[in-house]
Amino acid sequence: MQVLEDLNNSLRDNLLLVGYLILSQRYFVMFHKILLVNIKESDIDQSYWKRIDSITQKKVFLPKDSPNIVKEIKDADCLLVGFATHVTKEHIDAAPHLKYIGTSAVAFHNIDVEYARKRAIPVTNIAGYCTDAVAEFIIASILNEIRHLDEGKERARNNNYEFRGINPSQIKGKIFAVFGLGNIGKRTAEIAKGFGADVRYWSKHRKKDFEENGIKYEDKDSLLRNSDFISLNFAHTPETEKFLGKKEFSEIKSGAVVVNTVPMETIDLDALENRLNKNDIIFISDHSDEMKKEDLTKIKKYKNCITYPPIAFNTKEAIINKNNLFVGNIENFLKGHPTNVVN
Repeated sequence: MQVLEDLNNSLRDNLLLVGYLILSQRYFVMFHKILLVNIKESDIDQSYWKRIDSITQKKVFLPKDSPNIVKEIKDADCLLVGFATHVTKEHIDAAPHLKYIGTSAVAFHNIDVEYARKRAIPVTNIAGYCTDAVAEFIIASILNEIRHLDEGKERARNNNYEFRGINPSQIKGKIFAVFGLGNIGKRTAEIAKGFGADVRYWSKHRKKDFEENGIKYEDKDSLLRNSDFISLNFAHTPETEKFLGKKEFSEIKSGAVVVNTVPMETIDLDALENRLNKNDIIFISDHSDEMKKEDLTKIKKYKNCITYPPIAFNTKEAIINKNNLFVGNIENFLKGHPTNVVN
């Protein structure tokens, strides 16, 4: 049955790709109007804007909370959106000429991709652009906490060069759990293994080929109970909504460090706060920008909750990759071979 299901899914995807190919070859040389929501001119280098300008007659920029989105989308044939921007069925229905949706992010959970598929509108993302950047951030943020680097720097600033009283630990020999073995999860696992950690993973589907590299599979509950470090690296979907809830937080061992570089909808905030209140785990996240102010305020008061701006992806190298993929996706659609289609 699984083979038949995979075959049907593959056939569907191929038919959709053919449909997108026919549409792009038949109708488009360039776009009439591109609506950009939650994307600023400063987000993209001017050399890439020149490439975009060469394939459209008009560009309109709007913030993601603009009341004019429905008005402006009516005659748009291309919609480009930034991270955490909602594209709903209502938006798509309001855009009878819409032929393409592109997001300048990896995550696409805020876009109704299934409804776009029914309308034969491809949705593209930029998967893989920041794989190394995010994986390195995960390791760096853990090292910052377990080696007490902030305290060391603060002592030195105050001319205190005493090491006693700082009690650091190391990654080597510890159990390092990776939840979700996509591009970022795999790279995180590889780096952690390079540090000498006992790396284990949980994923919706087992990755037997990756297990040959010495990365062991373990069921979710057991992995939560046993791990010293936990990294969440899966997409936010209905299945991963509140992936870490009351039960899961109660299972995490004392002293563990949890790093979440995926949307905070994967976390039950009440359960997180209850566990933070015990002051026996460290929780790290870089998705503070998309949280409600009251939720962010609630968890920030705990010293063992480390909230960064959205900086995990932000390296010079990743930004170049991001721009190349984002603009390349648009150009490739018009050339008749869409890339990074998620629906």
